[in-house]
Amino acid sequence: MMYTVLLSAPYMLPVVERFRPLFDHYGLTVIVPPVHERLSEQEILAYAGRFDATICGDDRYTERVLQACAPRLKVISKWGTGIDSIDRAAAARLGIQVRNTPNAFTLPVSDSVLGYILAFARQLPWMDRAMKDGRWEKLPGRSLSECTLGVVGVGNVGKAVLRRARAFGMRLLGNDIVPIAPDFVLENGVEMTGLRDLLERSDFISLNCDLNPTSYHLINAETLGWVKPGAVLINTARGPVVDEPALIAALQEGRLAGAALDVFEVEPLPLDSPLLKMDNVLLAAHNSNSSPAAWERVHWNTIRNLLDGLGLDVSGLEEWRKRLGRD
Repeated sequence: MMYTVLLSAPYMLPVVERFRPLFDHYGLTVIVPPVHERLSEQEILAYAGRFDATICGDDRYTERVLQACAPRLKVISKWGTGIDSIDRAAAARLGIQVRNTPNAFTLPVSDSVLGYILAFARQLPWMDRAMKDGRWEKLPGRSLSECTLGVVGVGNVGKAVLRRARAFGMRLLGNDIVPIAPDFVLENGVEMTGLRDLLERSDFISLNCDLNPTSYHLINAETLGWVKPGAVLINTARGPVVDEPALIAALQEGRLAGAALDVFEVEPLPLDSPLLKMDNVLLAAHNSNSSPAAWERVHWNTIRNLLDGLGLDVSGLEEWRKRLGRD
């Protein structure tokens, strides 16, 4: 049986031709739409009824979109872990499978968090800038062993962040809405505590929680009022975990000493955002997952999820992986 696939995952688009022989082997016709970061509701609706499955990024598969794409759409194979842009309840009602790659980017994302912590603690970007501006300045830095890290969301990435921070001698606080395994807590010297206590005591606050109804705007005007003076906020999770206007106000008023942001409420970040002009803010284009090895693993797992969801035989997929090699 022939199937049509809408392929819109930004990280797969540059290498789609590499996988053409595989898609042809399985009788898949691939539609590749123009994508700038993600597809909107309206952009997906333009293809409604024309595809049986999709390999997508953070495209807006809302209830309206899913209803328009059903009953033909059978499988949404999400490239990566986060599926908050997909209305899973509506998908379940319509019989549409939603598949993803859990624990996809734990290592690169947790590395990014430690990179941001070190950058702020050791003042690395600002010392470099001063030198290149012709200023010989000795900016005050801190050893990580003098600092407390609070991690909000102690899942796979949060645990990896805490393990890395422990190696630097940081004091460790954790917060989560679900119980965390006591062996991890004890072995890594993590103190689990409430959100307010964590914000009041942490020099660095790393957001590593999923985006869900309990975490939407978890960091807002009220909770930012609890932060320790001089604290730095790091968000490599999802943009809407932070109320962005409230964050901007906290930075402008000096309630936060700085922020490192890989994700935003609106992506790409609008060019008129005040964040772009703040010297105490480090920004990245939703790229903390950057890792060739991780991307390769997710490419193949996403393809496997797609084929399996369509009921196609995946037993020969490993041979295809060897044949097509790596980028």
